[in-house]
Amino acid sequence: MFTSQTSSFQDSIDVEEKDADFDNEELSAYSQKIQQINCYYSIYYYQSTSLTLLDSSLPSEAEPELRCYISRRLSKGALLGGMGNIATVELSIPEQAAGCYCCLLEQERSPEQSEADGNGWVVCLLGGSEKVSTFRIELDKYVQGLRRSLTPEMQNLESEVRPYLSLWYEESVMHVHRVVQLVQANVAYLLHAALSQTHVEVVGADERTRIDMARFVKAASLQGLVQEEPAPVQLCRTSSERSHAHLLIDCSASTPTFTNAVSNRFCDDWIQAFLNAAERFNPFLLRQILENFKLKAIQDMNNLKRFIRQAETSHYALFRCCLFLRGCGNGDVLLRNARAEHSGLAEACAIIRVLQEFLTEQAPGSPGTSQ
Repeated sequence: MFTSQTSSFQDSIDVEEKDADFDNEELSAYSQKIQQINCYYSIYYYQSTSLTLLDSSLPSEAEPELRCYISRRLSKGALLGGMGNIATVELSIPEQAAGCYCCLLEQERSPEQSEADGNGWVVCLLGGSEKVSTFRIELDKYVQGLRRSLTPEMQNLESEVRPYLSLWYEESVMHVHRVVQLVQANVAYLLHAALSQTHVEVVGADERTRIDMARFVKAASLQGLVQEEPAPVQLCRTSSERSHAHLLIDCSASTPTFTNAVSNRFCDDWIQAFLNAAERFNPFLLRQILENFKLKAIQDMNNLKRFIRQAETSHYALFRCCLFLRGCGNGDVLLRNARAEHSGLAEACAIIRVLQEFLTEQAPGSPGTSQ
């Protein structure tokens, strides 16, 4: 069963109100500095118990402080090979306290070497916020992408390693912000596609935009948490569901156009939260809102599953289930996921068919969309 720590829908979409407010003058100034956000990196060669600095963008007075911190972590065995570790560190930088992501990339050992004699590289990425943890998956993947460029001699430091590390914030953190800025209120279509496991095709865009879109949809989806519909169930889909087989986004013009775009009230309710966070140029807040969006969807799926189990023996529970679907605004997605999960249970399938009919009657002019 899914679990969620989200207390209420309003708490979820109002998370941006806890962030600092900006007036128009501050927003304008911040907009000009968006490419100059203070973020840093350091990379060390690790051999047995010693650390050797290879490169760093930290101020000269701050780098030794970070090296001392990393040495303590290594001596305690707190850095495991290939696993990112995130903590808040206090350094001699303008932010004073910064979110620090550290990862140990171990060098392949020879058969004669013991674990205590292991060599490798320690990569540290520091952002201006302790909320860098919200991008742990992206940072893990980005640092692993550096592995193929690492050699003991580091002859490619200036040509490959340094440029790669210099772009970590732009590539691993800013993609959610870029997508919201590009699509604006149409972000609801991406959210709906992610929840409903709808294929998204992007045309007329550069490579970065296509990758950004794909990463946004993947981050918003519940892939791995919900079952996909088996083939027999897919064949029983309505014609309206088949007509929305994929979402096409054409980015050839300055404003993207959407074909087969589908949303619902649940996704629409999150639009303003995303736009507000994008206006504040706060990628960490945007990612937190995205996570809250997913948690709320999971919470609603849990509720629906519980109601379906209760409805097998209680007509009142079936009535409550209908009221819930009408009120949540996400009935089309919830029923699709419930149908996949209960495809082999006759009683549950019968209840889901009743609920599907109820939902269709509630929105006769807009199949597949809750009103």
